[in-house]
Amino acid sequence: QQPLARLMSAQALASQLTRLPQPLQFALVGGCAAATHLVVVALLVQLTQMAPLVANVLAFLAAFVVSYNGHALLTFSSAGARGWPVVGRYFAVACLSFVGNELLYALALDWLHWHYLWSLAGVLLLVAVATFVLSKFWAFKA
Repeated sequence: QQPLARLMSAQALASQLTRLPQPLQFALVGGCAAATHLVVVALLVQLTQMAPLVANVLAFLAAFVVSYNGHALLTFSSAGARGWPVVGRYFAVACLSFVGNELLYALALDWLHWHYLWSLAGVLLLVAVATFVLSKFWAFKA
């Protein structure tokens, strides 16, 4: 009985999430992707002593999977845009955002000398707005 109750709870949660305003859905999915990004960077830097800028590239790829699936299944699901062309457009948006992310991250690390995690958190917030606009009006447009 517990697995059925959990499934029903998950369905209820999914139903509630679809009722949220789209920018809030975007923020929730983006928050999950950003958390993934931050955790992967932290783990790679702490456990392997990988350079933060290198770890950031690998973390970007992990976060992309979370971001694309969340936006396709929740944020922009009503557009009905699916398939490899959408993945390609969204990957282009994500890469453009990542280039901005990486440049701003390098500035925060090298010029401002901020802690690598605080720097990354700030940069992720800055690029989120542009990512939403490009995703909504181009990448996930049906």
